[in-house]
Amino acid sequence: MTDQPSEVRELVAAIDCGTNSTRLLIGDGHHTAERLMRITRLGEGVDATGRLADAAIERVCTVLAEFRSVMDAHRVTKVRMTATSAARDADNSDEFFDRAEAIVGVRPELLSGLDEGTLSFVGATAELDPTDGPFLVVDIGGGSTEFAIGAAECEAAASTDMGCVRFTEKFIEHDPARPEELVMCLSMAETIIDEVARNNPTMGMANRLVGLAGTVAAAAVIEQGLAIYDRDKVHHFVLTKEAAEDVFRTLASESREERLGNPGMEEARADVIVGGMCILIAVMRYFDFDECLVSESDILDGLVASQLR
Repeated sequence: MTDQPSEVRELVAAIDCGTNSTRLLIGDGHHTAERLMRITRLGEGVDATGRLADAAIERVCTVLAEFRSVMDAHRVTKVRMTATSAARDADNSDEFFDRAEAIVGVRPELLSGLDEGTLSFVGATAELDPTDGPFLVVDIGGGSTEFAIGAAECEAAASTDMGCVRFTEKFIEHDPARPEELVMCLSMAETIIDEVARNNPTMGMANRLVGLAGTVAAAAVIEQGLAIYDRDKVHHFVLTKEAAEDVFRTLASESREERLGNPGMEEARADVIVGGMCILIAVMRYFDFDECLVSESDILDGLVASQLR
């Protein structure tokens, strides 16, 4: 009897061109073949100029060329590429989209904030037991932060104009940040969160907070003292409010050079991490969460799943 060939699973890809990073996920819905992240800062200066900088577009396109080669090596059959906050805010997004399409072969989809929140919820909760919900999923990006609430499925979502890059560029001018700058970040975050909660009352009824993206992952890495990033140790790590506050106090009191001394701190994230931590702390304080479940499954996982239905 001859051996039957093993099943060859279809591999699809998702690319997210975010404000702070450009990321790739290749998988089949069950197994991950590749997950890559490059900090490219597409949204650099967008809040002030309303345009994507030429240098920022070039950085992202260089990474997209790398990702195209990786997808070809894995013989990816389909790909969805999205752009979010920075592209939503910029007048010259089409210029970037034209170049990205020429490299990858598909045109970036400009997601609305609500679409972004919904996809993030799908990815972040796929492995969670709905009976542990409802979950408040908070995705702290570079230019925007999305909130989504639900148990088995997303019931409501909201997108806000606060993110680690946006807050840093708008409110933090000194290194280390001055107390009044931190107060401004925290106060603005609280004001924005309050508006989200008033417009979406069910978000105040969540049983568990699920935190996504680089700021939350970095806090988990620092709290665990991981010199080298380990997804298995970060994904579904429980970050207590006490630990988050301690990480925040440490990072906020340090200069950029000192922050780089923290375990696992990426050089390209060191200058915006304090702005991001202000948002995370404000969320935990406002909704009175004692802990945050860190998820490394996010919008990319949602985009992959959408192609395999």
